[in-house]
Amino acid sequence: MIAPAVKQSNIFARISALLAISCMATGVGYSKPNLLTEQSDSPNSSASDDASGSVLTVEIAKQYLADADSVDTKQFTSIEDAAAEALGKHDGKLNLSGLTSVSDVAAEALSKHEGFLLNLGGLTSLSDSQAEALARHEGDIWLYGLTSLSDVAAEALAKHKGYLGLGGLTSLSESQAAFLSKHEGGLGLGGLTSLSDVAAEALSKPEGDLWL
Repeated sequence: MIAPAVKQSNIFARISALLAISCMATGVGYSKPNLLTEQSDSPNSSASDDASGSVLTVEIAKQYLADADSVDTKQFTSIEDAAAEALGKHDGKLNLSGLTSVSDVAAEALSKHEGFLLNLGGLTSLSDSQAEALARHEGDIWLYGLTSLSDVAAEALAKHKGYLGLGGLTSLSESQAAFLSKHEGGLGLGGLTSLSDVAAEALSKPEGDLWL
């Protein structure tokens, strides 16, 4: 039987108390990611209106690799597979927050990106195969545009090793909470508004840092 949803304040109070106890016991502190920085990189905050519907081509990707300051990568709403493969060789922060969708091939290519941050905050959905591919990315991933996940996708993303930003999710199933609690690289779930008791209990015992 599924436990009834509990109020957000009760959930967060419970989790915060348990995290505080854990911190005192282990001596490990929890620090919150810079949400202002994350929000400033969102597609709505700085993408050019003139670039609506524009495609990031392989030629543009190569130009960006040659001179990163010459291309505003967050202005593009779609990306060619060949461009994603080219950008997989980039070794710095890669802001693709304007993308609204990616192909399976592009997701696989972007998972090879060598930089410390891959911002895909404009994606509103992610297939199971795309989640499995992106989970192999070795840096931080921002997916704060996602509003829902399948259980398979949640289990796949839980294997990711860097910080995982999922601030767009407003709820999690009990199985999804159990999977994501095993994520070791830092997990952002600041958009949650409701959880069952069982899901809240799972998130109160994270294997990595948790930000709500």
